[in-house]
Amino acid sequence: MIRSCASVLTRQLLALYIPRAAAAVALLIATCSQSEPAQSGEVIGRMSGIDVSSEEIRSYVETLSAQERAALAKEPAGLAQVVRAYLAQRAVLKEARAKKWDQQPAIKAKLDRAREQALTELYLESVSRPPDGFPSDAEVQATYDANKAAFEAPRQFRLAQIYVAAPKDADKETESKARRKVEAITQKLKQKGSDFAAIAHSESEEKQSAAQGGEIGWLTEAQMVPGIRGAATTLGKDGVSEPIRLHDGWHVIKLLEIKPAYLRPLNEVRESLVVQMRADRTRSNRQAYLSKLLEQNPPTVNELALPKMMAKAK
Repeated sequence: MIRSCASVLTRQLLALYIPRAAAAVALLIATCSQSEPAQSGEVIGRMSGIDVSSEEIRSYVETLSAQERAALAKEPAGLAQVVRAYLAQRAVLKEARAKKWDQQPAIKAKLDRAREQALTELYLESVSRPPDGFPSDAEVQATYDANKAAFEAPRQFRLAQIYVAAPKDADKETESKARRKVEAITQKLKQKGSDFAAIAHSESEEKQSAAQGGEIGWLTEAQMVPGIRGAATTLGKDGVSEPIRLHDGWHVIKLLEIKPAYLRPLNEVRESLVVQMRADRTRSNRQAYLSKLLEQNPPTVNELALPKMMAKAK
């Protein structure tokens, strides 16, 4: 039960690493009314007199989904956050028990409802989960072939820039100074044999890109603001734009390279495709199960009594 108790804070922190749907299973936190002895293993966390062992955390991590475990493996710092969240939750639980908070009638009723909801979600999860072998290689291939448009990587532009700060609401003196600087930069760039990278390094006011000769990396059209996009998509390779006025200042863009749009191969998207297919099948299975349950056991509701019930509730 301790593992379930830790789920809320832990899953909130895991959400920083793993996009996922709401974890209603975490409602089991509300059912934690009794503590369990700590498992064996090295103590790896301590808070308010509470120790957490390596075995306890290892057992908890094993209850997470394969996607969550993979994310933690890639982000070791995430596991430390899991331990901290686990300890924080245990400290809160310890205080609540000490105050016998869970024995209050209203709280007990909420705990009972939360347990029922959590149990319902756990059961629905078990009956909706696709078999381990789903999807097969053939099913993955068929889904990929039927949705190739979704796997097209848009064309990308490798850009460099020279930036001169001049906010739109700047005073006239600041604006005039920025214009003079931009004009001087433009004249340098038009000189025969000019070196865009060297000029960016010495003149650009965006320090990070200036240190790299103005390079700002690969961008898709969707990632560019309109003014930059309009210039980048019309330049030829190694072309340099006229100064572009944006809300933050002046930008001079150089197109270093274009990567055309291409279809991402199956081996590149397979993992995410399998995750999506399993999620879609889980939702389909869940809906089918609920539909069959309602068909076999049609519910009846006394709708005439509902207004009276609500009136009494007021």
